Amino acid sequence: MDSYLIQVNGHGDHAPMLDVNLKNTGNIISPGKVKSRKPRWAVRASEMSKKTFNPVRAIVDSMKVEPNPKKAMISLSLGDPTVFGNLPTNDEVTRAVKEVLDSGQYNGYAPSVGYQSCREAVAAYYNCPEAPLKAQDVILTSGCSQAIELALAVLANPGQNILVPRPGFSLYKTLALSMGIEVKLYNLLPEKAWEIDLEHLESLVDEKTACLIVNNPSNPCGSVFSKSHLQEILAVASRQCVPILADEIYGDMVFADCKYEPIATLSTNVPILSCGGLAKRWLVPGWRMGWILIHDRRDIFGKEIRDGLVRLSQRILGPCTIVQGALERILHRTPPEFYHNTLSMLKSNADLCYAALAAIPGLQPVRPAGAMYLMVEIEMEHFPEFENDVEFTERLISEQSVFCLPATCFEYPNFFRVVITVPEEMILEACGRIQEFCEMHYQGAEGAQDLECDK
Repeated sequence: MDSYLIQVNGHGDHAPMLDVNLKNTGNIISPGKVKSRKPRWAVRASEMSKKTFNPVRAIVDSMKVEPNPKKAMISLSLGDPTVFGNLPTNDEVTRAVKEVLDSGQYNGYAPSVGYQSCREAVAAYYNCPEAPLKAQDVILTSGCSQAIELALAVLANPGQNILVPRPGFSLYKTLALSMGIEVKLYNLLPEKAWEIDLEHLESLVDEKTACLIVNNPSNPCGSVFSKSHLQEILAVASRQCVPILADEIYGDMVFADCKYEPIATLSTNVPILSCGGLAKRWLVPGWRMGWILIHDRRDIFGKEIRDGLVRLSQRILGPCTIVQGALERILHRTPPEFYHNTLSMLKSNADLCYAALAAIPGLQPVRPAGAMYLMVEIEMEHFPEFENDVEFTERLISEQSVFCLPATCFEYPNFFRVVITVPEEMILEACGRIQEFCEMHYQGAEGAQDLECDK
């Protein structure tokens, strides 16, 4: 046996030495012949980060436009109900968090899937005979966006595909592409109050389809599916044996003349991961409290999907413990009039906005039935100086200081989305400015044709 002394990096006057014995196999190792590696910096962004792309941010950040300095900016672009202070959460909600904070009992780590008592509270709140739930069917998450991320991650592998609504919430695509999952867009139909084009949906399914995303009530459309339409969606999923990821963050946020049906209450055999949270209905998006409800009465998901969700939840060790501690009180003690008042205000704004925009030549709003949004079609042939919805909304900012999101952000060009959570006087002012803008740029059939010829 040959003995070598190898020096390794250390501290102090003498670096530590390792005495290594190498068995002599006839191959002599000569220190002079070993090629040394010359260290060099080679730090690169990961492939996952390079694949992560948020179309809303990409489009909005590229809109290099200054608002009209003579008019105060009115932003109808951000789906955050807290921005203007006109929709505060209920006092019972804030009191619950204050008491938990003062108790000092929720400052440590919780189980990654959430405290058992908090999971029980969520299960009890959503449990019903048509879709029974127990604590083990609930995974608490850091907001609904993480719930969607975990649901996608447990259902789909790189190389598979998911079915996503068009127009639809951009996060689905952002998350999927970062995971190497293909996105197939199925059409919603504005002429049918944004119902799904079921024939188109079913034509997209193949052997690599991992799940179908159903967003109801909808962002960006403000639509609410009827019971019969949800049953038709379930029939497609059942025929094709495709599980459903239900984004129901706006669940129960529907106007008085409409009824919300959780899709799991209508399913007899299709397994569903339903994602929700406190953000919208309780008006606290920054508190980052969401959940996944596992509906699997035929045991199609089985133990594997449940175990997978638990393992994935361990990546960030669960959501905020302070909000968890307040969750039971928030869910079970928030007074009904709080929900009623919020929806009354949203319905009033939706009606005002719809009526005002429907009266403007060149615009075709689609009446919403819930959530916090309204989609408006731009009859681009009457605005020939604008190439698309992005240019239209850019000029609306520069001339009228009104910011609406171009629906290209939602894969649906030549529409724009209006957020209806702003105070009533701002809705009316914004609609008045939009009318002034459209009257300035609207061209009738002859005028538009002449302008095209001039080009």
